[in-house]
Amino acid sequence: MSKEDIYYSNQETAWCPGCGNFPLRKALAGALNELGLLPPQVAIFTGIGQAAKMLHYIRVNGFNGLHGRSIPPAIGSRIVNPTLKVLVESGDGCTYGEGGNHFLHNIRRNPDITHLVHNNQIYGLTKGQASPTTGEGMTTKIQTEGINSEPLNPIKLALSLGASFVARGFVGEEDHLRELIKSAIKHRGYALLDILQPCVSFNKVNTYQWYKQRVYKLADNYDDSDYNKALKKANEWGEQIPIGIFYRKEKKIFRDRFSQLDDRPLVEKEINPLGVKPFLLDFK
Repeated sequence: MSKEDIYYSNQETAWCPGCGNFPLRKALAGALNELGLLPPQVAIFTGIGQAAKMLHYIRVNGFNGLHGRSIPPAIGSRIVNPTLKVLVESGDGCTYGEGGNHFLHNIRRNPDITHLVHNNQIYGLTKGQASPTTGEGMTTKIQTEGINSEPLNPIKLALSLGASFVARGFVGEEDHLRELIKSAIKHRGYALLDILQPCVSFNKVNTYQWYKQRVYKLADNYDDSDYNKALKKANEWGEQIPIGIFYRKEKKIFRDRFSQLDDRPLVEKEINPLGVKPFLLDFK
């Protein structure tokens, strides 16, 4: 058994052959291994969707909850146990659609979590209707006359809201993606990693070949502390699609705002029930 194999469960997957979730899982397992994180030291929170099934196929702690609602329990877990590495995994529909409200306000709080969004620009689990990132004019099984709305730009949105780490990866560049995941996990604060991940069954436009003709890596000398340059790069989409770390900045994290919290899990703190007696007396 290789070191990466310790993260794989024995459960048979329900993903289609050729699904982008497979290389994404491999990149994630490789990143965890290279960071020296063992399964008990990691927790993944998911909602609903093919991306959310990642938790079924990778052996770490986890919570599989409601559609679009994976961020709140992830933040809660990080608050009560700062020793855990906490990740959220979801699809573009789960995060930018159902979970849009949580996504927005999570950025304001800057919790110390890593968010991997499997962006295949379609709802795969429910057989191919448009998601918030589906391209304008694309036809689906539901939108047979074509999408008549502009697609959401998650990179630009996260930057405009002040996210402290914003990056984009592509499953067709697995080594590069593994390094991005490692950087996102090491970042202290909220790290969004939007991952271009073809859906081979329900998105016949944004295929591996389509991406490989367009995707390019941000240059080694790209300055990821330059906010205005990051916004300019975020607007690139079409014939040229950049991948890499667009922007990162150290900011106060959500946990830092609570003076009663320290670096220990809450379960390790001593609790004196008699300490609440003065407050109980107020009710007499």
